[in-house]
Amino acid sequence: MLFLIIKFVPLLKTIIIKSRTSFWSLLTILTMLVSVTFSGNAIAAETSTRNYYRTQTIHNPDGIGKFYQDREIAGVMGHQAMAWLERNSREKQEQPQAVIEHLPLDPNAQVADLGTGTGYFAFRIASLIPEGKIYAVDIQPEMLKVVNDLKKQNQVENVQAILGTETDLNLPAESIDLALMVDAYHEFAYPQEIMSSLYTALKPGGKVVLVEYRQENPMIMIKPLHKMSQKQVKKEMKTANFRWQKTLEFLPEQHFMIFQKS
Repeated sequence: MLFLIIKFVPLLKTIIIKSRTSFWSLLTILTMLVSVTFSGNAIAAETSTRNYYRTQTIHNPDGIGKFYQDREIAGVMGHQAMAWLERNSREKQEQPQAVIEHLPLDPNAQVADLGTGTGYFAFRIASLIPEGKIYAVDIQPEMLKVVNDLKKQNQVENVQAILGTETDLNLPAESIDLALMVDAYHEFAYPQEIMSSLYTALKPGGKVVLVEYRQENPMIMIKPLHKMSQKQVKKEMKTANFRWQKTLEFLPEQHFMIFQKS
């Protein structure tokens, strides 16, 4: 703003000479005009940043009618179907042990399992970080009740259930080394806000691992809205200031994508 005022000083002098108006009066007016302009721009910018999403009345029945980066957001799997998360066939279909073995974990790592559900991955990771901690984050209290029951039953000390919201993970700032999302991100109703919350929660250089069914393969028998392409994931993560590092394709049907906080 000071630069603009200085730039217009010669014009002010000309106006003063021709109109006999006080220099300081004109300077005050100019300052007010510049301030209003900047305020208007700020309001416009704030308004535009809220326009992350668009809604559509007629939409896929598996979605919520809300679109982000041209992708319709899938509906959340309710706690009523939590048994599906613990199905025996998951070992063969998704190879969770292989997922865990490829995670960049240190014994003292602070990990967040986002959309934890029944804590399927959280409890499997807990034993690998005896000096660390895993935050099992979900928005459904019913899911977290199961997590707490299993924690007590199995006497696991380094798992902490965290009730998040659709827009906030409720994690401490710069506390997380690694965030894991397994078949969860595509169901986030507010992906922009959640990834912003995660960005704040991650330590500098913190990493994010997304595991999602491959949209590129139509032969994978998963509902389309519950699959994501590499291209789409990279686009959305870039918007949230996460830098893609690599994609590993060791899983039968899912991408294993690693990002880092920029």
